[in-house]
Amino acid sequence: MTINDIRFLSSTDQIPRTVLYQFAAALQLSHPDCIVQAVYDIFLSMRKPMLLTILSLTILLCSCEAVSKTTAVPETSEKPSEETPIVLDGSGRSVEQETPEKEEGDVINIPTEETLPEPPSEVEVPEEEEPPSFEGYVLSEEDVSENGIYLKSVKEPGKVVIDFAGDINFDDRYAIMNSLRSRGGGISTSIDPVLIKRSNDADIFMINNEFPYSNRGTPLPNKKFTFRARPETVNYMKDLGADIVSLANNHAFDHGEEALLDTFDTLDDAGIPYVGAGHILEEAMKPVYFIAGGMKIAFVSATQIERSLPPDTREATDDSPGVLRTLDPEKFLTVIRNAKENSDFVIAYVHWGSENTNIYEAAQTELAKVYVDAGADLIIGDHPHVLQGITYIGDVPVLYSLGNYWFSSKTLDSCLVEAVIKDKRLESLQFIPCLQKGCYTHALSPGSGEYAGVLEKMRNWSTDNVDIDGDGFIRKRQ
Repeated sequence: MTINDIRFLSSTDQIPRTVLYQFAAALQLSHPDCIVQAVYDIFLSMRKPMLLTILSLTILLCSCEAVSKTTAVPETSEKPSEETPIVLDGSGRSVEQETPEKEEGDVINIPTEETLPEPPSEVEVPEEEEPPSFEGYVLSEEDVSENGIYLKSVKEPGKVVIDFAGDINFDDRYAIMNSLRSRGGGISTSIDPVLIKRSNDADIFMINNEFPYSNRGTPLPNKKFTFRARPETVNYMKDLGADIVSLANNHAFDHGEEALLDTFDTLDDAGIPYVGAGHILEEAMKPVYFIAGGMKIAFVSATQIERSLPPDTREATDDSPGVLRTLDPEKFLTVIRNAKENSDFVIAYVHWGSENTNIYEAAQTELAKVYVDAGADLIIGDHPHVLQGITYIGDVPVLYSLGNYWFSSKTLDSCLVEAVIKDKRLESLQFIPCLQKGCYTHALSPGSGEYAGVLEKMRNWSTDNVDIDGDGFIRKRQ
């Protein structure tokens, strides 16, 4: 390699000059170890793939020529002496105390800074890699059938509005369905049209489907409450604007395997994705992803209930259908980690806690902590059939229970929760008070005494690091 070669390569500003000094010195010293190290340094410093292809051939030829000089055996009977390895300092010059002996008159010509031309005034700087964007993403059949990915349009570009509700039940044998039929049969006769409009206006609406859709199966023996709804009642879910439901609860398996399989078919036919249950364990552990607003949002779900072993509600196995359980959280933690690796935002919807108490349990908090550690960005809870408080674990909000949305004839405080995601983070979170009364779920008027009363209860049930303002917006208290 000549000084002109060094000038050219340095002028391209593609390889640091000190690295070129080292390579030139190594070649002129004809020392194999130094040549190999210098070539390696050049490859590490490469900034342009095209130049790498051209330069690699040049370096290889120069290196081979130099190495061949050092490996030639001299025609003498003397045994070659071992050489002390040459160490080059950061400027490319050899360290004198370890320089091998050389014959008088040998000169190592190392290019200096002064002998090289100035680099061009305009230097192309490599652009930082942009994070993946899902704007304009086109779904393949495999995305839906194998990977659980769905496209969803949004009303405001770059922003996704997601509403959540708690437990709902369409079993004909209970008072709420008798009341619905007596009013004319539409879901709007039993849930306030103001709430129905809000859940339909959201970009995504998720709710707990706490029953199977089927005309088959038999109730599980020795279980006090078992639910089952006619398959055609899935139209009520569509009227509510449901985009995804959780089946990870303690009633999805109430009428056995046949009814659960019918539930999968019914929801598939209605075009409503489900999460937290499946034909086999692998399917039950799959997240559902929505690509919306240029982001990929993951939904995962599991049930801690029932906690007596063996549970009435069967967990899916490698060859049988069931739900995903999280009494032992390891499987669900795997699900959350997988979702985190493959999405921009992870929502964990969890069936947990004890019924009919507004006080959440230490076990719920411990589970929430490991969910956050695994990558959950928002945790929504249900099962207690009443509201429970809110906390923050780090910067992740945990809403322990959304209560009944429309489930029984009891008079109970209820809610919708609305999350807004923008730039791959939670922009806002709002608790919207409702009231289940007389087999009807009412929207409460903002500013009313009832509205303010529910918010005050939520403040009392929540931890000190939670602030809930008069409009229900939830923030972490600093």
